[in-house]
Amino acid sequence: MSTSDHKLNRVAVFCGANAGTRPEYLQSANDVGQELVKRKIGLVYGGGSVGMMGAVAQIVDSGLGEGGVIGVIPHDLMPREMSGAPIGDLRVVDTMHQRKAQMSDLSDAFMALPGGFGTLEELLEIVTWNQIGLIVKPVGILNVAGYFDHLLKFFDHAVQEGFVREASRTIVIEGRTPAELLDKLAAYKPPPSLLELAKTAPPGLR
Repeated sequence: MSTSDHKLNRVAVFCGANAGTRPEYLQSANDVGQELVKRKIGLVYGGGSVGMMGAVAQIVDSGLGEGGVIGVIPHDLMPREMSGAPIGDLRVVDTMHQRKAQMSDLSDAFMALPGGFGTLEELLEIVTWNQIGLIVKPVGILNVAGYFDHLLKFFDHAVQEGFVREASRTIVIEGRTPAELLDKLAAYKPPPSLLELAKTAPPGLR
């Protein structure tokens, strides 16, 4: 089990290796990078240098300098997600699971920006780790241009249909701007039921 007082020293950002079709998506990555620099919060990310993940990493690296950015990438993904020199402190791992585990260990909170299946998979695994008590760290969705509206409605539907508990639904925090979302992540207070579960979660599960 891992807990956090939610002082945000580093935030893991999950986002696409593509830029998407709307200019708002790439702009949101730039805005997140600028807000992290403004607050002197370090970035943990997937290690790529292209698309949205490359954009946010470049801004934080330029603004915070050495130690401001940690990238974690599986060796076999490097040809697909990297172009040019690494950004920040690049850590190469063997598997996708090791990537998520290391990103989790390095981070105080998580933020998902628009992305595809990989972004959703990272987001939902971290939510699940919170749900079963392996970690107690806030998870946010930056809902740019309504990109995540349908996903958030699905989460509510899963609660209504009895597949997700109300306490677990509170794990996922929505924000419309980087400043709003970071404020909410810093103020997050997990439900008592999740804190109790975290006390007894077997460490070997992850």
